Order: sequence, then structure tokens, then C-alpha cells
Amino acid sequence: MTRIEQQMQFIMEVDKLKNITRQTYIADGTRKENDSEHSWHLALMCILLSEYSNEKMDALKTMTMVLIHDVVEIDAGDTYAYDEAGNLSKRKRELEAAERIFNILPKDQAIYMRELWDEFEAGETPEAKFAITLDKIQPIMLNDLAGGKSWVEHEVKESQIMKRNESTPKGSIELWDFAKNIIEKNINSGNIIGSN
Repeated sequence: MTRIEQQMQFIMEVDKLKNITRQTYIADGTRKENDSEHSWHLALMCILLSEYSNEKMDALKTMTMVLIHDVVEIDAGDTYAYDEAGNLSKRKRELEAAERIFNILPKDQAIYMRELWDEFEAGETPEAKFAITLDKIQPIMLNDLAGGKSWVEHEVKESQIMKRNESTPKGSIELWDFAKNIIEKNINSGNIIGSN
């Protein structure tokens, strides 16, 4: 295939993200969001909220990172955050998916996108830390707007949310503080099962 054919094939392959349903409801609670909507939302958040990053970072790189971070779910599926059994095999499924999907691209772009995905997964650079913060707080915000619907359906506990968000402040203390206020409000309203 020509370079442009490989690029177009990848572009059409990632259209499948529109069919990957997440457990988080959209703000009005009428349906669950898909991976494509989630990634777009994170990219917009990155541009608007980058000033709150704990460290100086490249916002365009971070935006690219959040746009491709869930591409692997085309093959691996979306594993619910609090699905203990599903999370045991998640890494293996996602690595296999990354190998197939990114290699649809021409070699130079395949290497770049795969390295960007690996960087996100490692969570060590300023860009990855901020991307992870956005990825973690966006569902908190949507859950709140949807009246805690997903938290109630899954009987989510405060301890689960806090465990999942142990690294969230590494990208932005200010955004994590904002999210903690939302969590506290939903504990008080009974949408999240409190630790006490």
C-alpha cells in the first residue's frame, strides 16, 4: 500500500472507536458515551485546562496522546474501571491490540503513535501525567452531571474511587482538588458509598 493508503486505513480503523461503549453516561444521563466522544472531550479539556498542569508540558503532544490513548479498545474492549476480573487480562489484551492497530500506519507514524501510547501507559512524563489526570477526572465530572447514575448502578465505593485516583494529582493538584469536591458531594448525596 502507498503511504496515504496506510494512513487512510488507520483513520477508518479508528472510526470503530465510535462503537466502543464506556460505562460513563453522557451529562444528561440518557445514554453511555463512546470512546470517540471520550477522547474528543479529553482533547478539548487538554487545550482549555493545560494551565493547571503541575509541570510545564507540551499541550499538543498531550492532546495527541489523549486522542489515541483508547485506540487499543477497538480490539481489547473497554474494561470497566472497577471490574477486578477484567482488569487482570487488560494489559495483555491492550498490548496485543497496540501491536496490530498502530502497525496499520506507515512505519514512522506507527513507531511515533506506539511510543506515545506507551508513554501514556507508563505515566511518567509531564504530558502523560496530565493526560492521565484528564482521563480520570472526566468520568467523575460526567458521573456528577448524570446524577451519579453509573456510580449508583455499580454500587461504587469511595475507597474504589480513591484507589483508582492515587496518581491523578501527579498531573494537576488543582484539577484533582476540583474532582475531590465532586466526589465529596456525591458521597454526601448517597451516589457514592462512603467509607464511614
